Amino acid sequence: RVLSLELNKDRDVERIHGSGVNALDIEPVEGRYMLSGGSDGVIVLYDLENLSGKPSYTCKALCSVGRSHPDAHRFSVETVQWYPHDTGMFTSSSFDKTLKIWDTNTLQSADVFHFEGTVYSHHMSPVATKHCLIAVGTKSPKVQLCDLKSGSCSHILQGHRQEVLAVSWSPRHEYILATASADGRVKLWDVRRASGCLTTLDQHNGEKSKASSEAANTAHNGRVNGLCYTHDGLHLLTIGTDDRMRLWNSSTGENTLVNYGKVCNESRKGLKFTISCGCNPEFAFVPYGSTIAVYTIFTGELVTMLRGHYSTVDCCVFQPNFQELYSGSKDCNILAWIPALREPVPDDISEKSLPQQHFNPAYEDAWSSSDDEG
Repeated sequence: RVLSLELNKDRDVERIHGSGVNALDIEPVEGRYMLSGGSDGVIVLYDLENLSGKPSYTCKALCSVGRSHPDAHRFSVETVQWYPHDTGMFTSSSFDKTLKIWDTNTLQSADVFHFEGTVYSHHMSPVATKHCLIAVGTKSPKVQLCDLKSGSCSHILQGHRQEVLAVSWSPRHEYILATASADGRVKLWDVRRASGCLTTLDQHNGEKSKASSEAANTAHNGRVNGLCYTHDGLHLLTIGTDDRMRLWNSSTGENTLVNYGKVCNESRKGLKFTISCGCNPEFAFVPYGSTIAVYTIFTGELVTMLRGHYSTVDCCVFQPNFQELYSGSKDCNILAWIPALREPVPDDISEKSLPQQHFNPAYEDAWSSSDDEG
């Protein structure tokens, strides 16, 4: 299904945003409601479900926080995220130096955290049961942790030298946090430890001879502006303005050296890319100019480019229940990419007699039964 993703002619997402769409998030409870954040400060909540029963339909906007809303962000919304455990709450952060906690039902801001600099990224752990910390990356090199329970910024992680462009909690361990900075470094933290970070990822895997001491322990030779864990939390994918994407073993911190080729990345801020879930192999969907590049994570192969936007793609989000993808762009549109239905094969023709070139090699089953070998 992922390999046959195409721009769906039968599904539209209602166009509400009057400026670029920077951020998308689909709630993990039902996989039905999607948030979008725009560069004009507007936040929209969509229902992705087809309530009409017709094959062609438009995903309707249920409500929005428009520019006239008293609690609306004054500048560009950079990140939106649903509360991981129910749809009654969501969060947004903005270039207006705030992180806001929203009550979905009233569309009122329930809490606001203020920062000294622009907020590039924030994230709540999808698996945490013992803490309610929101990690926040801002113009400051210090990573801030805001506690939803107390409503205060509980502590600060120090170690980066420049602004923090992306933050992501591990989906495997609730206290492990990854942060990416303009200083070229990606750090992993155990937020229970006050002493500093667990590890700083090193693209050279400790082989100092290949790099001058200056470049030691950098993940990229440029700003690192995107990171995303695989669904099982065992690997971490990072992207930098050196036009490189790297895959790391998240427990050892080792660079797996998968080569994705040149991954063009001209974004000056955080890049919101995503990884498939519920399929094997796993794929990365990366905004690439006005297209979305789809890579096989463990081989580095560029499988396809999804074309349909008229301008730079800023974000994409994966819907695992139906293996669908949604993307937002500077062209103000949100596009739905849905797996193409395969043509039904008539009963009197066996699949084996069909020309084989229709099947993408990644579909092919490498499994063999021992009966054939014996």
